[in-house]
Amino acid sequence: MKRKLDPITFEVVRSTFDYITKMMSQTLQKISFSPIMYDQVDFSNALFDDKANLIGQTTNVPVHLAAMHHCVNAAVEAFENDFNEGDVVILNDPYRGGTHNMDVTFVTPLFWEGRLIAYACSRGHWQDMGGKAASSESPTAVHIAEEGLRLPPTKIFVNREPVTWLIDIIRNNTRAPYFIDGDIRAHMGALNTAEKYFFELVGKYGEETVRACMKEALDYTERRTRAAIANLPNGVYTADDYIDADGVNNEAIYVKATVTIEDEDITVDLTGSSPTVDGPVNYPLAGTCSGVYFGLKFFLDPDAPPNAGMYRPINIVVPENTVFNPRWPAPVYYGNLITSEKVADLIWMCLEEAIPEKIVGMPYADCNPISWGIVDARQGVSDTFGELPPGGWGGTPFGDGMNATYSRHGNCMDFTPEQMELLYPVICTEREFRTDSAGAGKYRGGLGLKVSWKLLQNATMNVGMGRSRFGPPGVCGGKDGKPSSVILNMGTEKEKVIGGYTKDHQYLMTMFDNYPMKAGDTVTMITQGGGGYGEPKERDIEMIKKDLENEVISEAAVKDDYGCDKLVAV
Repeated sequence: MKRKLDPITFEVVRSTFDYITKMMSQTLQKISFSPIMYDQVDFSNALFDDKANLIGQTTNVPVHLAAMHHCVNAAVEAFENDFNEGDVVILNDPYRGGTHNMDVTFVTPLFWEGRLIAYACSRGHWQDMGGKAASSESPTAVHIAEEGLRLPPTKIFVNREPVTWLIDIIRNNTRAPYFIDGDIRAHMGALNTAEKYFFELVGKYGEETVRACMKEALDYTERRTRAAIANLPNGVYTADDYIDADGVNNEAIYVKATVTIEDEDITVDLTGSSPTVDGPVNYPLAGTCSGVYFGLKFFLDPDAPPNAGMYRPINIVVPENTVFNPRWPAPVYYGNLITSEKVADLIWMCLEEAIPEKIVGMPYADCNPISWGIVDARQGVSDTFGELPPGGWGGTPFGDGMNATYSRHGNCMDFTPEQMELLYPVICTEREFRTDSAGAGKYRGGLGLKVSWKLLQNATMNVGMGRSRFGPPGVCGGKDGKPSSVILNMGTEKEKVIGGYTKDHQYLMTMFDNYPMKAGDTVTMITQGGGGYGEPKERDIEMIKKDLENEVISEAAVKDDYGCDKLVAV
């Protein structure tokens, strides 16, 4: 007769699942060689039950975590009964559960006394995987082959021994081969950490109890998610928006969502959105589903254990051969950055009508990636590096939006300027909040940034910013945040807008690659402000005065956005 699972034991075991992934992440960050992982924290670790259901995660990258089960399933399907203890599968194929080629995933099965009990999974954004542009970031790609090496599920360790020929192939297809061995060891360290702590847990509480806790964790989160959905008003809510362009064609791309709430279930239908486009803002199904999940998580039950139980009441409809569900060989790199955020934006815009007392203005858009490549074959130099300058979040029903805070889908960190300057031939010359960038409102959006870098060597540059044609929308009467732009040699005779709106109001795509920069050139990224919440005329006059004093807004904005003829700063 099975013993009843007591709530204290359940919570201790369930929380240990998340603790194990935290230990995995600490191990990965300490060992990894790539700055984008150890400094910018662009990685994720998770645990799955023996049926590939997510059971534990830590506070890593949401767009990874809600899609990783697709990779676990792909690994299991590829090897079926030949996935053994000590084996590790590597893959990064966006059409097999990946998000984009740069996100490399490792999966290993965990066996207890010869029985499969769980899977451990580690995913990290690597420095470069080849392709037509440095950091594999090509906003002008028209074929996924241009985005770098694409790995199907393949064993990279067999019985804990490395498959050296595969590692050699990976090394030979990157601009940064010196990172590969260290980053592989970092992921293996994370998986070994998962095995160590998970087996300690099973040894302490027993296999039967741990399996029961995995099942109950999923059921518990499902119950809490259904209860949260039941608190939303039933109805059908629709919103539409635009992606600025696809990097190839300078035309806005229409996207649409319909959210249907019916008692304890919710359906997100992306029917009506643009067909697959030429450039790399397409987003494979696994990533689109991830955008739905993290977009909804904010407003359902943010404190419920984050596992696959949340997915059960959520139905996702995505027609094939659309920007949200493309077919090979469509390029997809920036789908994981720009389009994933657009999925969440559409859901939030739908919910504005349903829960105006909880919704917030739209945040700045995506992680605003900029990268550089430096090559000198005569000296044997091959470097690639980049940054992710954040923008503002939207105003809320209870306060102003956060300034310059990383995006919903990423949860990453800035590349520390001192670290960047130590490693690469670049100087960060300017980093300040952007006055007048926030969308006005009863509670304004957060501020974007103005960030400048000076190159000390000749380099090529890639940029893939969103929300440069249309700023982040406000809600409930709030105004839109200001859009983004890219400027070369700002403040000099050679100043030139190379992305965003020019002085004569011509729009240039903020998506380009292999742009030549000379030693001594500077580039400035102007990031987006968040959308406002509520009518600007309802903003407290003292808050307006304080914003003026702190240079959050200018005197012109006081008049134009808030309707005040003249204010004296506090």
